[in-house]
Amino acid sequence: MTDTTTAKHSTTASKGSNTIADGVVEKVAGIAAREVRGVHDLGGGAARAIGAIRNAINAQDRGQGVKVEVGERQVAADITVVAEYPVDLQKLADDIRESVSRAITTVVGMEIAEVNVTVSDVHIPSDDEGDDAAESRVA
Repeated sequence: MTDTTTAKHSTTASKGSNTIADGVVEKVAGIAAREVRGVHDLGGGAARAIGAIRNAINAQDRGQGVKVEVGERQVAADITVVAEYPVDLQKLADDIRESVSRAITTVVGMEIAEVNVTVSDVHIPSDDEGDDAAESRVA
């Protein structure tokens, strides 16, 4: 079940409320984080394993590795990423924070309370080459 939060953004010309599901905010944050150069993937080990299964059945979860807490006016986000090697991890975290903050402010229309970034792993491209070599030995 997806939580929803009512975002209270109305003008004097119109009455009513806007409801944005927390999952939508997670998806927006996930898309923004993936756009940052140096991000290999989102989520920790278990989340990536489940994500691989989802990708195999063509059901990608764009909110993978993202948790949000949505209030009436503010959003707090926790983002877990796998970084490409070699990348400046501090700069990467700052760039992710900026990208996610900008996306939530412009797309969702809410203020950012905080964006916490955790780098859970580093992806080394040469590790992928070893997998291909092992597979090429089988006819």
